[in-house]
Amino acid sequence: MIEDLIAHMNGQPSGWVKEMGITILSATPDEVTCAWEVGEKHHQSFGIVHGGVHCGVVETLASVGAALVAMPRGQRVVGLENCTSFLRAVRRGRLTGVARPVHRGRRTQVWEAWIRDEQGRLVAQGRVRLLCLGQAEQEALPG
Repeated sequence: MIEDLIAHMNGQPSGWVKEMGITILSATPDEVTCAWEVGEKHHQSFGIVHGGVHCGVVETLASVGAALVAMPRGQRVVGLENCTSFLRAVRRGRLTGVARPVHRGRRTQVWEAWIRDEQGRLVAQGRVRLLCLGQAEQEALPG
């Protein structure tokens, strides 16, 4: 199941993860990791990585980890809250992200994530709260 999810995430023909060039390196219910090479597509107008990229990576890692906890229970997860702090500006290089659970409850989960540069310096740190949805709740979602 885990290998299938990693292959699914990395093999998407389109979508945000693909467009950002993010590769999921590992994924378990205890830790999710990724890496990507910073390029111009990640920059805001001053030539540094846009904060939204960091938020998106934090949310992606937390969502993958939370899904691995929820899926065996027949649940899916949706994000409720993302609080990401930007600590160091980055213009280029390889960034890595790691997320780990803080709380894996029956109805909610909380995951923390850290993004580091090639020198291991902390670039961004975030926390995501997710809701675990049962089958009936999933069917009630719009769309």
